[in-house]
Amino acid sequence: MSSLFRWSSTKVTLLVLGITAATITPIVISAPASSQTPVPSATPSPATPSPTSTVNLSDVSSDYWARPFIQALAENNVISGFPDGTYRPNQPVTRAEFAALIQKAFSTQNRVRQLSAGGFSDVPANYWAAAAIQNAYETGFLAGYPGNVFRPNQEIPRVQGIVALSSGLGLTGGDTSTLTTYYNDASAIPEYAVGSVAAATVGNLVVNYPDVKQLNPQQSLTRAEAAALLYQALVKQGRVQPIASNLPASQYVVAGTPTSTDIVSLAASSSSFTTLTSLLKTAGLTDILQQPGPYTVFAPTNDAFAALPAATLQQLEQPENREALVKILRYHVVPGAVTASQLSAGELTTDEGRPVNIKIDSANSQVTVNNARVLQADVKASNGVIHAINQVLIPPDVNISQLNQPSTGSTTPDVNVGRSTRGGRSYIGGGGNIGLSGNDSALSDSNFAVISKLGLTNNISVRPSVIFGDDTIFLVPVTLDFSPRRAGSVGERSYSISPFIGAGVAIEANLDTDIGLLLTGGVDVPVGSRFTVTGSVNASFLDDTDVGLLLGVGFNF
Repeated sequence: MSSLFRWSSTKVTLLVLGITAATITPIVISAPASSQTPVPSATPSPATPSPTSTVNLSDVSSDYWARPFIQALAENNVISGFPDGTYRPNQPVTRAEFAALIQKAFSTQNRVRQLSAGGFSDVPANYWAAAAIQNAYETGFLAGYPGNVFRPNQEIPRVQGIVALSSGLGLTGGDTSTLTTYYNDASAIPEYAVGSVAAATVGNLVVNYPDVKQLNPQQSLTRAEAAALLYQALVKQGRVQPIASNLPASQYVVAGTPTSTDIVSLAASSSSFTTLTSLLKTAGLTDILQQPGPYTVFAPTNDAFAALPAATLQQLEQPENREALVKILRYHVVPGAVTASQLSAGELTTDEGRPVNIKIDSANSQVTVNNARVLQADVKASNGVIHAINQVLIPPDVNISQLNQPSTGSTTPDVNVGRSTRGGRSYIGGGGNIGLSGNDSALSDSNFAVISKLGLTNNISVRPSVIFGDDTIFLVPVTLDFSPRRAGSVGERSYSISPFIGAGVAIEANLDTDIGLLLTGGVDVPVGSRFTVTGSVNASFLDDTDVGLLLGVGFNF
């Protein structure tokens, strides 16, 4: 049997241990390169302004179509009003003013080009927006005109504003032939802008008022429209939450990409619910909340979990506290889709079987659940609705102060073959092996393989696999499974990884059967609720030392 490399047992063991150690460190799947920067750590507050907002713009009434966009950006100091307390929402925006708005909204954006030393000929060095214009150019949002001019005082057309945001965020994709399905006046879009408008449409950046199908590309962009476009661009970056679907403003967002998805995926796509998403995976509840339902989830934000007593989160992630974690999470779930308008004062029975107390403050349009305040209501999912809340709800039969107490008496692990572990569900599937070293078995060659994972306890599983070849080998490792870790995103989709390490036996099936030690380490990557992609490095110590890379896809059960 051929081999590209021959390594000593000592070197191979060190290699496997090194790769194994790497699997339990955080791994990041990089998104496609673009001019967009990572999400800042200081994320703006939720989309829906609170009734007690300190920002008061006298000419933006409570029923004004763009108020949610304007109010949210004003509260986060992205936009501001005039000294007389007005915002003048219908006033056109100049190219210089739009550059200033871009600088405020995307202050940490990477620079992708450099303005020449002399700058634009019609933008003096002492011009009030000179720095903002240079920033908007160098970050890829705005460009000049032929002749090295910027025309700072020219009113910017709507189509230019859309192209600027699409370019600065590095948006791509979108079928230009489908623009007529979104806009009645698609033929009026300039040829240079067609691709960018298509990408912005797919990215849900475009907001059209009063007719969502009327783009009016050459019409001057107003201050209200600029706020709406900027807000949707921040939504695209994950820095703010989408406008709640129960607000009239949401109907003017051109939905190029359907945003409705299941509750778990919707929470996982939001930077506000990363802790909740992680805990749902740890508790093994993700599959339930991806079922048709419908469900209502009162979802604590990351800040709500951070406000729990010190070390509580770490304790909830421990296997011995899994029952308490499941109770807490189910206490946030109510069967059926209950919107904010359908909530009424009184008790509401949760999936945990214990009620929560709903209070309605009609005067301030405020809803509380027990003592938690609803920050954003009616985030629609395909299988229910999410209401973001500012505190974690603790059921009356769970005492979180006792989570740190050591367990008393002996406990026996809950062994159930085929169960889910904290690393994910059990599976069976197929794949292939890539030989890395050795010359003794099919593990050292490129061969077809059958793979599996059978959960035993919350953190232990057995992973029988067989690699076919001239010297077929059976691998039977017992592994320690680690909790899922957020790995980042590829395009629009977020992923997590679940590392594992272990040891067991390797059985070479030939005329002279050999049995030896097996070391393994790798990661599982759940892909939806049905499949898991897996990869592992295996080293068998038979007559020779064989090392192989096993890759496969498993069907979850």
